[in-house]
Amino acid sequence: MAGVVAGGLALALTELMAGAFRPVPSLVGAVGDAVVDWLPHSVVRFGIETFGTNDKAVLVGVVLAVSALAAAALGVAAARDFRRPLAGFAAFGLIGIVAALRDPRASAGLVVASTAVAIAAGLGVLAGLIRVATPAGSPPAPRPVAEPMGVPDRRRFLAAAGTVAAGALVFASGGRRLSHSAASASRKRYRLPPVDRPVPPPPEAASVALPGMTPVVVPNGRFYRTDTRLLGPPAVDADRWRLRVTGLVDRPYELTFPELLAMPMIEEYVTLSCVSNEVGGDLVGNAAWRGVPLTEILNRAGVRRGATQIVGRSVDGFTTGFPTEVAFDGRHALVAVGMNGELLPPIHGFPARLVVPGLYGYVSATKWLTEIELTTWDAFDAYWVPRGWSKRGPTKTQSRVDTVSPLPPVAGPVAVGGVAWAPTRGISRVEVRIDDGPWAEASLAAPLSDDTWRQWVYRWQATPGGHHLAVRATDGRGETQTAQRSPPDPDGATGYHTIRVDVGEAQSGR
Repeated sequence: MAGVVAGGLALALTELMAGAFRPVPSLVGAVGDAVVDWLPHSVVRFGIETFGTNDKAVLVGVVLAVSALAAAALGVAAARDFRRPLAGFAAFGLIGIVAALRDPRASAGLVVASTAVAIAAGLGVLAGLIRVATPAGSPPAPRPVAEPMGVPDRRRFLAAAGTVAAGALVFASGGRRLSHSAASASRKRYRLPPVDRPVPPPPEAASVALPGMTPVVVPNGRFYRTDTRLLGPPAVDADRWRLRVTGLVDRPYELTFPELLAMPMIEEYVTLSCVSNEVGGDLVGNAAWRGVPLTEILNRAGVRRGATQIVGRSVDGFTTGFPTEVAFDGRHALVAVGMNGELLPPIHGFPARLVVPGLYGYVSATKWLTEIELTTWDAFDAYWVPRGWSKRGPTKTQSRVDTVSPLPPVAGPVAVGGVAWAPTRGISRVEVRIDDGPWAEASLAAPLSDDTWRQWVYRWQATPGGHHLAVRATDGRGETQTAQRSPPDPDGATGYHTIRVDVGEAQSGR
């Protein structure tokens, strides 16, 4: 127990110093991120398939559990020879330093210094707890572990360990608060700039009024979130933030956040989807995004001939990459600063992110954007490509059943509703099939644009018994989504979303 408490205090101190000093990343998060990067792709894929969006929480738990077991072993070893935990703590610290220095924002000097302080504090606490556990009048050397403590010793030990553990919790929670306080304060100092033509609220014809339907514009608090961060979004101070435009350009430059906000902006509804979204999944959402057209950013720099890839870099080192031609083919690609009428929330990329209609997020939607680099297609592979995912990630046509009303259904009129999306191509038709019957066309709500999803509803004359309902969509080019089932890896899931519905007997009135 002494080792666990001492190790916990050391980790808590690293969290506190990560919050107090901005160039010091969380060692727990850094080690977890490094584990993800070093694991074989098959193991990472197993984690995603098994735990879904909870995979990061599971990994944090594993990192902490392994650390606790190792610390417990060091505590036992310390009772015999204190040189063993000294080497063990030093080894753990070295692993943390190496992992932390992978973060491009990290200061090597501060990382080493903060880790050394944490190790010294952990060893000091471990030595103190061992002394507390030693009965008065016993030899200076720690007694064998097998020898039980007396009741007074146990009470003193538990009281001391409990005090240290409580302090560790305070340090860890205080570090998390500190890490986001400056970023939160800087966000409050700015206002979302106006645009000449803000998007109007969705008309009534664009929404299907059914209980359980996903809203046509998803509120920020309900919008899906996926990223590679283990311990939440990075804390970005907008006052210090810079956006650099580099690589194969004639005029490299950088922008401060006020300078970015001063540029001409547009606002567009765009549906974004994660490549990890399973058929029928909820890792997709539609929002009103406000920002500077990506073409404006690029034209100011002067893109050179031969620059065939745009790389987006996040402040935490995450990267995306997509063909340069995508930015100039007429779609509304943005360096976005606003979402649904407010500055980007921290979890969705504040102060700036890329929004590119028609591409999955893993190749385009860089959150916490800090650099746009122009390079060649063969010169660089973005974060997920070496991990087995496709380098090109066009969003596939998909549809989903959201609701059956009434639920539970009874024989008679039943409404089935959902959403369908094919950004940049639009949705021209949605069809529903009951069991092995023919495909029947559903009614479509009015589109907000070709970049957004459309709601749909199918009026079904239900009969008693169990039924299977399948849905498929056809995009604006006349291409219908495939029936072939495939997993998200490597370039997006395919197949029809199918649900089972049990219809009860209609009750006769009196």
